[in-house]
Amino acid sequence: MVLKNATILVIDDDADVLTALRLLLKPLVKNVVTEKNPSNISSQIEASDYDIIILDMNFNGLVNTGNEGIFWLNKIRQQKPETSVILMTAYADIDLAIRGLKEGASDFLMKPWKNEKIIETITTILSNKKSKKAQKNKLNSNRLEIIGDSDVMNDVFVKLKKVAPTDANVLVLGENGTGKDLIARALHDNSNRRNQPFIKVDVGSLTASLFESELFGYKKGAFTDAREDRKGRFEVASGGTLFLDEIGNISLGQQVRLLTVLQNRQVTPLGSNESIPIDIRLICATNIDPSVLADEKKFRKDLIYRINTVDIIVPPLRDRGTDITELAHHFVALFAEKYNKNPFSFDSGFISKLKDHDFPGNVRELQYVLERAVIMTDGSVLKPEDLVFSSIERSTTTTSNTTTSLNLDDIEKNAILTVLEKNKGNVSKSAKELGITRAALYRRLDKYEL
Repeated sequence: MVLKNATILVIDDDADVLTALRLLLKPLVKNVVTEKNPSNISSQIEASDYDIIILDMNFNGLVNTGNEGIFWLNKIRQQKPETSVILMTAYADIDLAIRGLKEGASDFLMKPWKNEKIIETITTILSNKKSKKAQKNKLNSNRLEIIGDSDVMNDVFVKLKKVAPTDANVLVLGENGTGKDLIARALHDNSNRRNQPFIKVDVGSLTASLFESELFGYKKGAFTDAREDRKGRFEVASGGTLFLDEIGNISLGQQVRLLTVLQNRQVTPLGSNESIPIDIRLICATNIDPSVLADEKKFRKDLIYRINTVDIIVPPLRDRGTDITELAHHFVALFAEKYNKNPFSFDSGFISKLKDHDFPGNVRELQYVLERAVIMTDGSVLKPEDLVFSSIERSTTTTSNTTTSLNLDDIEKNAILTVLEKNKGNVSKSAKELGITRAALYRRLDKYEL
């Protein structure tokens, strides 16, 4: 269990912060050491090996205010380069935090922090270190945290291995919950830009006004609340990777602005007349059906060509066969550790029930179902009755797939499409399920030009 064997050093000149973090982490990890004086860092890390160091970025009266964390980070990296460092700051300064990541920090957290976020960050870093160590002597599979050994996932891994080292723009396609963000992260971590920033933006949630200020930045006074200059995500990601999630949901106007930036390889912040050159590797993702993206009334073809040098289609969980078993073992072990429970075993019917469910919410739904099972069960053996599937995903999927048309031809056409998709294009099986002959089904396929 990654947390229980971890040793952590916390460095902060605020005694209250040290006490709070010691109380939070002591029950979860092997050892927590706190240090108030950063001048003692060298002797501390020389005397003991730490898995993670949580380092404040601001110390009173030392070096340059606001940059002290960078100074001590570099000292740690020189002395113990294998030690992971999490930076903490009370200042909402993304530029300083990004600089810390470029200098080698593993992550950063803002004060006041959320306990769950700290634990999640530490667990992720430790899990990644353990995964990389375990795979060090294996063939270069480059799978990172992506779990699966099914044929469809092996196809994804092969594509990842070929595409990741290049600077090609990648469009990641797949249903909600399939792990598109993990694919994006794997592309970055296996690229030549791995030591540079990885910046994610959910562009589908940005309003028209926020779209430009968030992506391209702004100058002080550009609008009412612009009290200082701020870099946009394109500029912050320069040298690294920019991941634009939910790209299929942006408006045509936003698409034009994005296309201009990608063509010119430069951004102009709001309120400025000066263009700033950018150097990014672009990864985009969407759950929108490719046929919708091909509709130029909804998405510009010239933008599609820009963002889609290569596409990677992440398969839904229902098509991944034995991966469900592997994922179940992984998540159950993870949640047992998270909630301080003993390791679980599975009843024979537990996996069978998982495999019988089609998981419209994909890996994300599986994760939540197993977390609920681990929390609620009283024994050490997980049984079929411990699995409770939410009706939320089912109702969402049903609603999104239901046509609003009551025209009989439309209803029949959609029924045929649904059954054909379910049976992976097998006409014989589809005809049998529809209750008609193969010849009748062929006539209807011809009628609806399917």
